[in-house]
Amino acid sequence: MVDYTIARFKKGSKKFEVLVDPDKALEYKLGRRKDFTGVLVFDEVYSDANKGLRASRSDLMEVFGTADIQKIAERIVKEGDLQIRAEQRRKLIEEKKKQIVSFISRYCVDARTNAPIPPIRIESILDEAGVRIDPFRSIEEQINDILEEMSKIIPIKRQMSILSIKVPAIYVGKAYGYLKNAGDLLNEEWLNDGSLQAMISIPSGLKVEFIEKLGRITNGTAYVEIIEEKTI
Repeated sequence: MVDYTIARFKKGSKKFEVLVDPDKALEYKLGRRKDFTGVLVFDEVYSDANKGLRASRSDLMEVFGTADIQKIAERIVKEGDLQIRAEQRRKLIEEKKKQIVSFISRYCVDARTNAPIPPIRIESILDEAGVRIDPFRSIEEQINDILEEMSKIIPIKRQMSILSIKVPAIYVGKAYGYLKNAGDLLNEEWLNDGSLQAMISIPSGLKVEFIEKLGRITNGTAYVEIIEEKTI
């Protein structure tokens, strides 16, 4: 028996469905698979797959601008809704949840204290608030809704920190690469004594970690001043 699931695309009152391999279709939709070969199980586009009703050529041309089954199927899988197994959905949600927790721990702070929120606390708030995570939407597409739900438990905001730093000449070689990767260097000035003075923008959730690591690199000799905490 052929294992398949349905991918569905709607445009106005018209519905288009294709039968696809569950695992290969999911990989393709997530961008983990580039080749569409083997994704489509049957070379047909249906208006109702369960009833075996094929979509008309005129409808295909009107909506997709082509009657090429492969091209249409690729678009349906990529842009439409894909029915997935419960286990597949559970794993996807867990993966997306980890990404969201990482994002919030980096870019968000407790609005009461401006302090970073530990990942374990973020997970707890997500569960307590009953936040629904969409495994197919990007973090940016759903983060505002997620933060709104989390704010019912604790006040939370997205924030960037603007820091002024000065690194002694003896440590510039070690510190410069770290600074370039840690955030956005807004400006940099090389002083006559070889030291580096710069302004850097970093996610506020990483501020403490950044200052501590820069301190280790420079043996505590780097100067760091918080210039601005900017809500985004």
